[in-house]
Amino acid sequence: MAKVFITGGTGYMGRQLIPELLRCGHSVKALVRPGSEAKLPPGCTVVTGNALDGASYVASVEGCNTFVHLVGVAHPSPAKARQFREIDLVSAEAAIEAAVRANIQHFVYLSVAQPAPVMKAYLEVRAQGEKMLRASGMSATILRPWYVLGPGHLWPYALIPFYCYFGRFRQPRQAQSGLGWLPFGR
Repeated sequence: MAKVFITGGTGYMGRQLIPELLRCGHSVKALVRPGSEAKLPPGCTVVTGNALDGASYVASVEGCNTFVHLVGVAHPSPAKARQFREIDLVSAEAAIEAAVRANIQHFVYLSVAQPAPVMKAYLEVRAQGEKMLRASGMSATILRPWYVLGPGHLWPYALIPFYCYFGRFRQPRQAQSGLGWLPFGR
C-alpha cells in the first residue's frame, strides 16, 4: 500500500480523494492550515503547515512514497492572475522541493487542460509547475483536466448535447479535441 502525502487535502478534490485512498488501505498524511485540522476524515494523519513554505512540512513528507499536490486558487478565473502566481506557483515550487528532499518515488501534479486561451495566466503558472516537476527528475503524473465534475459542479453535463451536435462539423470538432474530449469516442 502507498504512503501518500497530500497538499490541498481540505479542498474540493482532496476531500473526495482522501477517503477513497483510506478505503483502499493506503496511509495518508494531509497538509492543512492551522484551524483546518477537523476538516480531514478520521484515519488521515494531520500535518499542520503552510503550503507556500515547504520547510513547514518537509519533515512530515519523510517516509511517504507518493506526493499529491492539489493546492490551487479556488474557482479559477482570468481575474485571479496574481493569485495564481502567488499561491499556485509558489506552492508547487515548495511541494516539488519538499518531495525531492524526501526522496518521493512518485509525484502527482494537478495542472490544466490546454488550450484554455481565456485562462492565459493560469496556463502559464501550471506550465511552469510542470516544467519544475520535469526538471526535478522525479517520476510524475501530470493531470490536465478541462473541468472537474462532482458535487456542486454538474452544469457541464448540460453541454453534452451541444458537443454531440457540433461534433458533426469539422471546425468545432477540432476545438473539442483540443479540450481532450470527444463525445462517444470519435
